Amino acid sequence: MSQWDGKSKGTVLGYKIFVFFINKIGVKSAYFVLYFVAAYYFIFLKKSNASIFYYFRKRLGYSYFKSKTMVFRSYYTFGQTIIDKIAIGAGLKDKFTYEHDGKEFIIKLLKEKKGGVLISAHIGNFEIAEHFFSEVDFNLQINLVTTDLEHSAIKKYLESITDKPRINFILISDDLSHIFEINSALARNELVCFTGDRYFEGAKSLNEKLLDQEALFPAGPFLIASRLKVPVLFVYVMKEPNLHYHLYTREAKVKHRDEKGLLKEYTQSVEGMVKKYPLQWFNYFDFWNQLDK
Repeated sequence: MSQWDGKSKGTVLGYKIFVFFINKIGVKSAYFVLYFVAAYYFIFLKKSNASIFYYFRKRLGYSYFKSKTMVFRSYYTFGQTIIDKIAIGAGLKDKFTYEHDGKEFIIKLLKEKKGGVLISAHIGNFEIAEHFFSEVDFNLQINLVTTDLEHSAIKKYLESITDKPRINFILISDDLSHIFEINSALARNELVCFTGDRYFEGAKSLNEKLLDQEALFPAGPFLIASRLKVPVLFVYVMKEPNLHYHLYTREAKVKHRDEKGLLKEYTQSVEGMVKKYPLQWFNYFDFWNQLDK
């Protein structure tokens, strides 16, 4: 099935090893250790290997050999984003540089004081966005709508070594109380952020093409964003060489109660981004539901 199961790989010991290298030697020393971790994943994680290989081979049209190589490089790049997130959260933000393409849309949204919806994806490193929004953040509150599926031991450890996040978390719940929290945040002129590319079995979904193949997307972000009459932005934080990050903010054209139209615009936006940064597609599951056919 193409839905994500919510499970992430990794152990507390593994994180501790990376943190040791980051603190004692530097971020790039942790990148060196990452080669061995990426090699382990490349050799042993058959299921996620098949999923990411399909993405490179069938959806991007790479050769067999190039696709195999890109699988390893994808794991390595994903690991780098995790190391960067830890390093920035631990106070090493000044080791990184960044640029914000589309900052004017965030500034406009804040001046309008209507609140707003941000929709991102599991590409790049959006989790560090809060550290780079400070230049345009006049008491801005960002609320991230998520599920509480992080491995509890890893989560507890990371909280002990990194700065307390300035992002508020709105947890998706069966009783739909998160809907009231979202409305309350928008009423306070705050921003609400969703990821629009992973759904869970039993949740309402929408179909749309991504990279010329139909896939399922969670309906919630697009239903909410198309009905609330607030500005909607697509936001991505993409890793570039030499500890540099590039933030992209794009304004969505939203028609009231047209969730399908918004989803189509979103998939076109994501498609453009992954074609520019093919190694930063981090959905390591059967996204297009094609592997069992």
